[in-house]
Amino acid sequence: MKTRRQGEWFEITIPKKWDSYTIERILKSEWKVPRKLLHKHRSERSVTLNNESRHWKQTQVSAGDALRIKLFEPRPLEVTPTYFEITVLYEDDHLLVVNKPAGVDTHPNRPQQTDTFVNAVAFYFQANGIESTPKYVHRLDRDTSGAILFAKHELAIALLGNLLKKREISRTYLAWVHGKIKPAQGTIVQPIGKDRHHPARRRVSAGGQHAETYYERIQYSDERKASLVKLKLGTGRTHQIRVHLSYAGHPLLGDELYGGEPTTLGKQALHAAKLSFTHPFTEEFVECLAPPEQKQSLFTSNHLQELLDHK
Repeated sequence: MKTRRQGEWFEITIPKKWDSYTIERILKSEWKVPRKLLHKHRSERSVTLNNESRHWKQTQVSAGDALRIKLFEPRPLEVTPTYFEITVLYEDDHLLVVNKPAGVDTHPNRPQQTDTFVNAVAFYFQANGIESTPKYVHRLDRDTSGAILFAKHELAIALLGNLLKKREISRTYLAWVHGKIKPAQGTIVQPIGKDRHHPARRRVSAGGQHAETYYERIQYSDERKASLVKLKLGTGRTHQIRVHLSYAGHPLLGDELYGGEPTTLGKQALHAAKLSFTHPFTEEFVECLAPPEQKQSLFTSNHLQELLDHK
């Protein structure tokens, strides 16, 4: 898909597959722009075809036409920017993928909290002249490290959110779990709900939400009496990996909340190692590898791709 940014406008050259589509069909069916945003763009006349404002329902586009939509107008920063160094894995005009360290909350959980990853990304936005508020598409637990996807504007958060709901954003994790998990690969399908006896904990519960976790044992360490596993999420429930592996009798190393033994690192051995998806605007395939922190000695970045490709 041929696209480019021109100031506050995003321009797409109409591909052959959209020839004779109406503007409305592209916005509603192809991009699935939410109703509220459709109303905003219609009232502000911020969608043009070949630099002209046209009737969305009646106007058919032709291959090679220039369709523009105003996506990059300046927006106030709604999060307090706080500096700490971040590692960018991928960035363009629409989105940002960043490698979160362990021990940092993804977003503020209480009033006046300003030491979260969102605050750090807000500082990055401010320092780089990105006049918007970073919106996270998914979260990671405080003590889980790895790739997090952020959107830079309203339509990006809507489209990326749709991809997440349809399970079209693939997230691959690495974890060390107690014991030798058997069988060597499988799927844990158990509903997850809140634990009535603990405010932060979740548990497998018949009345909980459907949850699926796919796992594969990569290696077993006699020294640690633990398995290194690769995991993929079929759903995105709070603490899903931690709950499912604990339920299976193999809690994460360091995950004391779910029955794991403490480690010298003081946190659970879970890392979001890879994030991949088809870009909602350019249709390019985006794949991001998140190297583990150097201080995270349970994982090594030297053979990250090899581990992820393990069969």
